[in-house]
Amino acid sequence: MSSHIVSKRLIPTASKRISTAAFSTGVARFAPDAPPEAQPKPAPKPKPVQESAVISAPRSYGKKVNEFTPQPLPKPIGMLSPPRPGQNTGIDTRSIQQKREDLTNWDKHLERREFLKTKIARPYFRDWDNIKFHDGKSFIAPIRVFRADKSLYFPNLHGLTLEKIGLERDSTPLFTGNLSVVALFSGRWAENQIDTWLNPSQNPELAEVLKNNPEAQVVRFNVEENSIKAWLIKLYMGSLRKTLSEEDWNKYFVVKKGITDEIREHIGFLNSKVGYVYIVDQHCRIRWAGSGPAHPIENESLAKGLQYVVDEFKKEQAEIAAKKATTKAEKE
Repeated sequence: MSSHIVSKRLIPTASKRISTAAFSTGVARFAPDAPPEAQPKPAPKPKPVQESAVISAPRSYGKKVNEFTPQPLPKPIGMLSPPRPGQNTGIDTRSIQQKREDLTNWDKHLERREFLKTKIARPYFRDWDNIKFHDGKSFIAPIRVFRADKSLYFPNLHGLTLEKIGLERDSTPLFTGNLSVVALFSGRWAENQIDTWLNPSQNPELAEVLKNNPEAQVVRFNVEENSIKAWLIKLYMGSLRKTLSEEDWNKYFVVKKGITDEIREHIGFLNSKVGYVYIVDQHCRIRWAGSGPAHPIENESLAKGLQYVVDEFKKEQAEIAAKKATTKAEKE
C-alpha cells in the first residue's frame, strides 16, 4: 500500500521533469551575450611641430633691438609640408553653423583674443625703425644653394595677377615644374631693393641665366595687407602692366591676405618693409634666399645658384626621359 502511494506521488513529479526537458530541448534558450566593451577611439595623430627658422634678426614684435649685424643663413628655411593650391588664401570657408559654433566656443574666443592682443601690442613703426640696421637686411645670402634633400618648401600664396581676366590665382601651379626666382616685397622701398637683385643692369649674370634657360622664370609678390593701398595698386594695374611683358603678367601677384606670422617666421620674411628674394625649384623647395639690398657677392651667388638648380633640373629631366624610354622598349 505504501509503495503504491509513493509511486503515485512520484509520477507527476517525473512527468513534470519530462515535459520541462522536452520544452527545453525544443526551444533553446541562451544567455544573452555581454555587450562588447566600447573601444576607445584612436587619438588623432598630432600635427608635426615645425621649429622656427633660426634667424637672429630684428622683428616687428618682441623686445626692441638696439644693435644688429646680419649673419649668413644657418640652415634651410621654409615650410615643413609641400604646398597645395587653396592654402593660405585668407578666405573664411566656414559655414554659418560653424561660425555660430565658434562664436559660442570659449576656447576659440580665448584664441581669438590672444591673437588680437598680439596685434595690438605690436609697434606700428617697428619695421621702419629696424631699417636703420643695414637698410633692413635680415640675413646674408648663402654662397651655395641648399641641398635638395634638405630643403624646405615655399608656401602657396594667393592673389590677383596682372592678367586682364581679373581672377585671383594660387602660386603653387606656377612653381610646379618650373624654376623660379621669387621676389617678395611690400611698397616702393622694398621694390627698389628687389631691383638690386633682379635688374639686368645690376645683375647681368642673372639676366644671362634667365635668357638662356626658358624653364627659369621671375615671380613677383607685391604684399599689401592694407585694403586701401591694395585698392590703389589694383587701380594702377594698367601702369604696372607696362613695366612687364605680357607673358609675365601672370607672374606678378598682389597678395592681400594669407601670409601669417608663422609663414613669415619660417621663410624669413621678418620685415614687411624689406625686399626678399628666393630660388624655388620645380618641387617648390627653397634652395636659396636673400634679403634687403644686394651685395655684389650675393648677386653672384644668386646667378650661380640659379644656374646650378637649372643644371640639376635638366639632369633630372634626362633621367626621367631615359627611364621612360627603357620602360617602353621593355614593353615592346
